[in-house]
Amino acid sequence: MTDSPMLGVADPSAPARLAVGLISAGRVGTALAQALESVGHVVGAVLARSDESRERAAQRLPDSEVFDDPADVAARSELLILAVPDDALPAVIAELAASGAVRPGTIVAHVAGAHGAAILAPLTERGALGLAIHPAMTFVGGPEDTERLQSACFAVTATDEVGDTVGASLVYEIGGQPVRIAEADRTLYHAALAHGANHLVALISDAVTVLRSVIDRADVDGTGAPLRSAPEMLAPLVTAALTNVLEQGPSALTGPVARGDADAVAAHLGALRDWTRTAPAADATIVDSYLAQARRAAVYAAPSEALDRVLEEAS
Repeated sequence: MTDSPMLGVADPSAPARLAVGLISAGRVGTALAQALESVGHVVGAVLARSDESRERAAQRLPDSEVFDDPADVAARSELLILAVPDDALPAVIAELAASGAVRPGTIVAHVAGAHGAAILAPLTERGALGLAIHPAMTFVGGPEDTERLQSACFAVTATDEVGDTVGASLVYEIGGQPVRIAEADRTLYHAALAHGANHLVALISDAVTVLRSVIDRADVDGTGAPLRSAPEMLAPLVTAALTNVLEQGPSALTGPVARGDADAVAAHLGALRDWTRTAPAADATIVDSYLAQARRAAVYAAPSEALDRVLEEAS
């Protein structure tokens, strides 16, 4: 076996080791497959078509046989992981169903956040056990992804109690925390994650852009703070804010909106509008983003008629 990072130690009382197949060797699928290998399952077959996927499989799943036909992977699997992009999932499921390669009793688990287990009906109708197991984690494509799974929660959706138990067992084995999500709520669940994580990236990127412009204006001769100074300045602040809100909830809100400081918010909006008119390549939609977030923050703050007027008139 490979020298994968150990996420757990195989337990003699754990379920029998499974022959695992992976479709395909992207960031999420590779991390999950490597985590399963680390607790004793055998990832024997991997679908990898692109050069990048083949290289990733060779580096992180070196003992796995690589195929370019999903049916070849399915035929060798007791646990089949479908780790294709969300929009490609229906076509892959239909292709596997038509091939007849998925045997009755095979556990088929997809990792798409917005879909539940119902999308696997073409396979479950042929006797497969269908699971939706989505790790609430961001992936960068390296070995650290596998280690992060140990601290991740997984949204588990199945069609019956047996599926719930199997899905939870697989998650527990690799050190994760299973959280049951109802079939009807998968899209709403995924929207919450995207809003909290993906939009956070956009928010911080906007803040870095504005702050870097401010630093550059002061560094008129180009000999001052390095390029990384804007992220470095923001990092302690946003890290503390994130920790605080996760621990304390909305009561962690600070700053001018929390204080109901209408003058400060109005001044911010004015400064941002001026910046968008004068800074090279400035994006005027940053003003819209600030205003939208200020309105959301105001929902969690103490009532302030003056602030409400500023936010309303700023449209």
